[in-house]
Amino acid sequence: MTDQAAWYARLSDATIEGIKHVKKPQHTLIGQLVFNRPDNRNSLTPEMLEALKDAITAAKKDTGIRCLIITGTGKSFCAGGDFKGGAENSKIPFSQQGLIDTYSTCMELLKIKVPVIGALNGHAIGGGFGVALLSDIRVASSNALYGANFARLGMHSGMSLSYILPRLIGLTKANELMFTGRRFSGHEGERIGLFNYALPAEQVWAKSLELAEEIAACAPNAVQAMKQSIISNLDWDPHSRLANEALHQSASFDSNDAREGIAAMMEKREPVFTGT
Repeated sequence: MTDQAAWYARLSDATIEGIKHVKKPQHTLIGQLVFNRPDNRNSLTPEMLEALKDAITAAKKDTGIRCLIITGTGKSFCAGGDFKGGAENSKIPFSQQGLIDTYSTCMELLKIKVPVIGALNGHAIGGGFGVALLSDIRVASSNALYGANFARLGMHSGMSLSYILPRLIGLTKANELMFTGRRFSGHEGERIGLFNYALPAEQVWAKSLELAEEIAACAPNAVQAMKQSIISNLDWDPHSRLANEALHQSASFDSNDAREGIAAMMEKREPVFTGT
């Protein structure tokens, strides 16, 4: 265990201690990447992003793993941007290039060759929801809340969500979730095909580990080649859409509606938007 904001390590015998039905030796071929700032809901602060960059680099260098599980500590998987001080004091650089740099760090997860399982232990909202969707397989907490809440904050979406989400659940449902900005439960996410499974929070890690062991027991070269084939066949290129989203998000952040949306979220009230 470490006190880093995000960290990477191989699974070990100690990692699976106390988890039922874990008997296969493949767990030592599985990596884990953990968001570790539960007191701040694992928000994407500069500290978290720097630690995440190092953790992803370490995961890429570990060529012996056959699967990677990404998860969080506490009640949130990742809460996205940290707006505790309001819009004016946000530590996220809301220029176009600043947003590209911020999101590019997270989107390096897409360049990991092995399958990535999102063990979504808790809430994932906004940018954190975007991070959750960068995994190949997702196991959600049934009662946790998920969502692209950008419209509720008076902002355009980020993390290439306008590209990724329609390709995962179809245009019609993606439109609904993006335009309303509403939060939804893990159960609903499973029903619409966004999550592979939605389980009680205490079962999320065990199910993710079970899936990772199944993957790790398969021929690694074949699995990695299939992952690349799937990506190629989908014409999957969210990186190319990042700059356009960052341009729109940067512009929308510098608005009265964004200031109102963020203030309303912090004050736990309904926002009143004016279109300015």
